[in-house]
Amino acid sequence: MKIDLTVAAIPAFLGAMAAEYAWQRAHPVAPGTRAGDYQLADTVASLSMGIGSLAAPYVARRLLDPITPGVGRHGRTLLAVGAATAVLTTVGDVVRRRVRDGRLPDPQTVPPQVREVQEELADIRQGPAARPSDRGSAQPMLRRTHGALAISAVASTALVTSTTWAALTGGKVLFARSPLDLGRGRWAALAAVLGWDFIYYWNHRLSHESRWMWAVHSVHHSSERYNLSTALRQPVAEGVTLTVPYGLLALAGVRPALIEQARGINLIYQFWIHTEAIQRLGWVEKVFNTPSHHRVHHGSNRDYLDRNHGSILILWDRLFGTFEEEDEPVVYGLTANIDTYNPLRIATHEWRDIAADVATSDTWHDRWSSLLRRPGWAYARRAAAGVA
Repeated sequence: MKIDLTVAAIPAFLGAMAAEYAWQRAHPVAPGTRAGDYQLADTVASLSMGIGSLAAPYVARRLLDPITPGVGRHGRTLLAVGAATAVLTTVGDVVRRRVRDGRLPDPQTVPPQVREVQEELADIRQGPAARPSDRGSAQPMLRRTHGALAISAVASTALVTSTTWAALTGGKVLFARSPLDLGRGRWAALAAVLGWDFIYYWNHRLSHESRWMWAVHSVHHSSERYNLSTALRQPVAEGVTLTVPYGLLALAGVRPALIEQARGINLIYQFWIHTEAIQRLGWVEKVFNTPSHHRVHHGSNRDYLDRNHGSILILWDRLFGTFEEEDEPVVYGLTANIDTYNPLRIATHEWRDIAADVATSDTWHDRWSSLLRRPGWAYARRAAAGVA
């Protein structure tokens, strides 16, 4: 059984963290003036999420395979749940709009059971026993029910899409369909590393430009500190999102084993760039990603947002217009920090916000926009609605 390169590198990770901590002790600064200093609760949160990210693929496979259409026996059930809740949500949308506009259809023009639902959603009570307090207590419940249906519809559809996409674009699946085979020599290994790095750039960039992917990736940006432990603060929900598939390398003839090795090399490279102990590196920064470049990426400064997405090579950012030099002190963390060291809250905070936005949306356009468009679109919409 082959060992994951990132697992094999764990002793080196821990040793490097100890060396960084020793460097900090040898170069003290005033408390609170160096964001790279270790803080116990923050470090524990990062390490626990690193451990969780190692277990996540195995747990995700056990949970997601049964509900993947064409793979698991519950795939059709998930499809049915998504379709049913989408229909019910749409009915609720129509009724809410008509109630808001004051134009419910005539009772004689719709079946009694449909009218009953309409009356409940409109909070209409027939008969003299109806009281204002009854109406007031029913409306929030109906809104919550409608919101829950909308969340279920969006979540079910997203799960079906992501699991099916992953099943169809896996390296083994696509390599079996490819007429090419680059073998296992040095050129094949180089193609795997460079190809992974190129695809990683686009996935990393999309992780900042689509809220669905940002919900996964924001975990890595959630710390307000920047040291080697931050590199280990990895997401645990990568199995429930869409990415540019690394399996495309298999179509080009790269064997799945080499693709997996390229993944490990890519992640290991990214570890050392999460530090404030290393400053500028001269000509190296023209080609490679460095701590200086990656500090910019982790900054919440306006000029640093969504910049320097590269992993090993910074050439992709220079080529595609997302490069930014480090020229002002970096403020680390999210644009709206979550102020918690709880790994569960760190992992789920953006998903919870997405669910809240989907539940309070009145149209499918807004629901899907809350999931798929830039994070800033949803944040601006919430601010306009006066929601914190």
